[in-house]
Amino acid sequence: MAPYAAEVTAFELSKWIHLLAAAVWTGGLITLAVLVVALRNAGAERSQLQAAARAFGYLSWTALGVAVATGLYQLSTYGWPWSRLTLKLTLVGISAALALFHQVTARRTSPAMRGVIQGVILVLAIAIFGAAVVAF
Repeated sequence: MAPYAAEVTAFELSKWIHLLAAAVWTGGLITLAVLVVALRNAGAERSQLQAAARAFGYLSWTALGVAVATGLYQLSTYGWPWSRLTLKLTLVGISAALALFHQVTARRTSPAMRGVIQGVILVLAIAIFGAAVVAF
């Protein structure tokens, strides 16, 4: 173990895990958006698109859960200015609710509507990153 590894605080570790989880979530959204378009253009069947979305869903919900858990740990341990916290939590809540709505209704909505919902979720994810950058 490197001599400096012991100097990493719990707060620093939770920040790194939090940012990594958020990056996995947002990066996954971007990757999925590109992948779905490419698969559609290649003539992929609906079952193949559903399999890709399901695999992403497991990763996405896990990453979002880790980001929320580490965020709550940081909040409970170190606090955060209420105005920034309110903005970030509002964006995360809307994103999670919209993602859940999308997951539950995807079979009944058109590809165009699913694309719009995915685009909104992606924009919200980027806005959450923006709120985080302003906070640090």
